[in-house]
Amino acid sequence: MKMKMRRCSSCREYTLKDQCPHCGGELEVVYPPRYSPEDKYGKYRRILKKQISQS
Repeated sequence: MKMKMRRCSSCREYTLKDQCPHCGGELEVVYPPRYSPEDKYGKYRRILKKQISQS
């Protein structure tokens, strides 16, 4: 199993565990997704980014 650094969405503390040791909150992975030239969802991300910037 690979160990990836995670950050708690509520208290913003970093950890390698599955649950935040400080507050017990949900964790999210802090690394961006890996780049692929054959990006299946790139078209949708660009559309979403364009819609958000126009708002």
